[in-house]
Amino acid sequence: MQALHKKSGFTLIEVLAALFFMAIVIPVTIAALHIAGVSGEVAERKEVAARVASDVLNNAVVTWTGAPLQRNGTVSDKGRAFQWSLQCENCSDAVMNAMGLRTLTVVVLFPAGGRTYDFKMSTWVNGS
Repeated sequence: MQALHKKSGFTLIEVLAALFFMAIVIPVTIAALHIAGVSGEVAERKEVAARVASDVLNNAVVTWTGAPLQRNGTVSDKGRAFQWSLQCENCSDAVMNAMGLRTLTVVVLFPAGGRTYDFKMSTWVNGS
């Protein structure tokens, strides 16, 4: 009597199912890695933008004379340009406005991932 030998291997259906699964998983994984890379780049540049905003506000507070001001500038960090603008406005809150406080706001623009993002930071100063 001759023994039947079962051949081992994958059927055509199993191979096609695996290819179909990989055709879905690989593009999704690549897209997720791209999004993670862009998010990391934005976070790194936002950290620098926060430092630029803090430096600009600190300098404005130290040199504050009470006069209305609008300033613009650019700071370079590791070959990347961070544009900033400083604005001084009356406080929108009636109590703060009555106390003579004004709002200093700095907006820092920075490119990341093919887009331009902004970072805002504000503080109050004595308007008199």
